[in-house]
Amino acid sequence: MTEARYFEPETVDEVVALLAADEDAKCVAGGASLVAMMNARLVEPSQLISLRHVEELQKIELNEDGWLQIGALVRHCDVVIAAELTEGNQVLSQAAGLIANPVIRDMGTIGGSVGHFDPAADYPVALAALGAEIEIAGANGRRSVPAGEFFIDWYETALAPSDLITSIRVPPAPVGSAGIYEKLAKVQGDMGIAMVAVVMAMAGDAINYLAVSVGGCGPTPIRLPDAEQALIGGSVDDAALQDFSNKLVAASDPVDDVRASAAYRKVLIPRFVAQAIDKAKAKLGEAS
Repeated sequence: MTEARYFEPETVDEVVALLAADEDAKCVAGGASLVAMMNARLVEPSQLISLRHVEELQKIELNEDGWLQIGALVRHCDVVIAAELTEGNQVLSQAAGLIANPVIRDMGTIGGSVGHFDPAADYPVALAALGAEIEIAGANGRRSVPAGEFFIDWYETALAPSDLITSIRVPPAPVGSAGIYEKLAKVQGDMGIAMVAVVMAMAGDAINYLAVSVGGCGPTPIRLPDAEQALIGGSVDDAALQDFSNKLVAASDPVDDVRASAAYRKVLIPRFVAQAIDKAKAKLGEAS
């Protein structure tokens, strides 16, 4: 195996130029995913591009439009404690807190995890529930891709070979909302068997905002905006919730793997959705 050349650019433009010049080049962020893949000989990059000196990628900033900009190099441990993630947007910090173990959370980055998309990972399902966007720099400039369009298929994203994730953009949390992230794993810190992210707000006993995303049960996170909208204005009753869960189950496409069977994952969906919505309702009740 030929030893990879190593670069330490200082700007996003320099990184994109290096990526465009060599399709076998790989960026090193925290290294949690890439180093493991290299050790397993799953990838053998010709160039390693360190991102540690690109300051733009390391910030969490609240933009004038109210959207929160989380730089691609922000570590999981910093997402966990980010004071800027409030109300329903705390579903993202909850997801970050369940990634792997403290060592990985201190090393891994949000951009690296999102870019190395695994359908059983924690961030994608939370980002889908939030309606977040992934900002990408490429040969043709910058663009923002909604999470629902960024995650395309099993381990496939909208990234082109010379693209770089620069940040994750999170919209303002719905006023008075609560976020709940639920995950089942064989052991603590493992990839999820199934995950559910819920962002909800209520006016009295009626739902006035709802976003539900299911992960680990198909090639990409599952969201059904029309089914969510049908629940707005109603109470959280068992019949409506069961009908909603049945639609999520019908939209799922899980697989059998070493963690669980596809049939078991389908059974989990309605239980997890009901549990997360109950916890969101209780959290909203505590805040009122």
